[in-house]
Amino acid sequence: MSAHPATSLIDVLPSKALRNTVAMPSLLTVELDDRELAQSDTESEASLVSIPAAAVAADLASATKPKKKKRLGDLYAKSIGGGEFEAEKHFYPRVLNAHIHPLVSSFLTLGNERILARYTHLNPQVNYDVLKTLLDYKPKYFKWAGSDLFNVTTSSGQRQMIIVETNSCPSGQKSMPLLSELGDDHGGYGVVVDSTFLQMIEQADKSLGDLAVVYDKNFMEASGYAAVMADHAKECVWLVEFYDDDPNPPVRWTDGVMQVRNKAGEWNSIRACFRYVTQKPWNRFPMNCKTLVLNSVVSCLAGGRNKMMAARAYDFLNAELDGSGLSVRMPETIRNVTKSEIPLWLDSMGGHAVLKVPYSNAGQGVYTITNKEELKAFMDADHHYDKFIVQSLVGNASWSSITRAGKFYHVGTIPNKKNHTFVSDLRMMVCANSNGFRPVAIYARRARMPLLRHLEDDSSITSWEMLGTNLSVRVEDEWTTEAQRLLLMDRKDFNQLGIGVDDLIDAYIQTVLSVIAIDKMAQRLMKENGSAVQDVKYPWFNQNLFDFELFEALNPDIALLQEIFH
Repeated sequence: MSAHPATSLIDVLPSKALRNTVAMPSLLTVELDDRELAQSDTESEASLVSIPAAAVAADLASATKPKKKKRLGDLYAKSIGGGEFEAEKHFYPRVLNAHIHPLVSSFLTLGNERILARYTHLNPQVNYDVLKTLLDYKPKYFKWAGSDLFNVTTSSGQRQMIIVETNSCPSGQKSMPLLSELGDDHGGYGVVVDSTFLQMIEQADKSLGDLAVVYDKNFMEASGYAAVMADHAKECVWLVEFYDDDPNPPVRWTDGVMQVRNKAGEWNSIRACFRYVTQKPWNRFPMNCKTLVLNSVVSCLAGGRNKMMAARAYDFLNAELDGSGLSVRMPETIRNVTKSEIPLWLDSMGGHAVLKVPYSNAGQGVYTITNKEELKAFMDADHHYDKFIVQSLVGNASWSSITRAGKFYHVGTIPNKKNHTFVSDLRMMVCANSNGFRPVAIYARRARMPLLRHLEDDSSITSWEMLGTNLSVRVEDEWTTEAQRLLLMDRKDFNQLGIGVDDLIDAYIQTVLSVIAIDKMAQRLMKENGSAVQDVKYPWFNQNLFDFELFEALNPDIALLQEIFH
């Protein structure tokens, strides 16, 4: 049985040009092995381009030990039972010994009503009723997400949080100190499982199959979710790895139902799946399936793992919110840019910009451009996809991109004893259910080198070293994590960020807006199926169909469309 759902390729292609392309032998090659990318524990394009070799060598000693590669073809689903959750296996050691900062604890226990009251008090231009409706919004496809944000300011001193990107199936639990008010050691794992996953699967009868956590990265968190799920659902949960290049994958789809293979070679039907598959998940998950999936893969294509569509989604929501005093704040973004157009857009932004491959994650495919050498390196490289994103660069006051809204530059960390300020970003994880949104976990990361006042102050420091916050480092073809640059929400690290409760509230509101924007885009892409006959066992199945024609119009990238139709 194939690992991929059967699809009639030529019949579903919306355009003649695309049909002709797919009919030809595929010449596409993946530049980075997805399995190697999966070794990265923290995914974010707030962190910007490949790390210079010299910087990698300098930090070799501090990088964590690379993991061994998996033996593809021999993988199988493992059964996780109740009582198997051990905090030591699912949190970083320093997190277990950390005490959450009182300000963070206060924010997490505020509740949406008090957050609403505080935010509209400080921002009287915001429409109270509109914001309340947004906080109470119930997503259909995008129920669990994490946004990466920059704390920025303008030349006039106006501080705000801006969205860098929003990820479907985000990491973050292993980096979050326990909130004592929750009264157990499951932390945010329990919040996501209880408030979102278990509520979602209420519509699926137990006789339809088992529960599973399917992942292609971050075993520490994936196994944590499985163990907590087994405790809270009071049944065994399958934990299984699923890679695109596995010749004999332990996951298959049979008539829309996911099945996983155990060690004995037996196939088990799954009624609901917690998806931690983040590397091109559209290669392995169908748009429509009888197995309930958190998150649905359409949320990834609509913006959760597709920065091109995310930018579109933000624009659509901002137009809808016009006059409410609310908007998704983001760097100025130019979509669907061909490689040859990039130098023109770069000039329009004052020679400083960020170039992004729209569908990558784990800190890959994001390039900071601050000089001709960095631009030449990008233009000379081979790229898998046809279209790119050009975004304004947030740097220091003297070397940020010039945009129509002016310049944004990093607030950065509190200066250390050497008066060095570092770029940092903030990850805000949220989940949602019928009662609306709630914050789950927060962490921050800092760049490797301090922020220069002027680029020419030290020519040996690259823009990546000052702006890249991602913790992933490639060492000898393996991905490792520089955990020493992780900033926890504890009494020690939080004070370095220089932010308060109101900044966290602002980050939360921006995260909620970005998630709603992507969920609404997902709903646009899943058009109603007028000819559908409701299945008694699976009433949700096939009620909506993916609108390939609309997706191609919004995101005309042949290479991506080929992957979806694969």
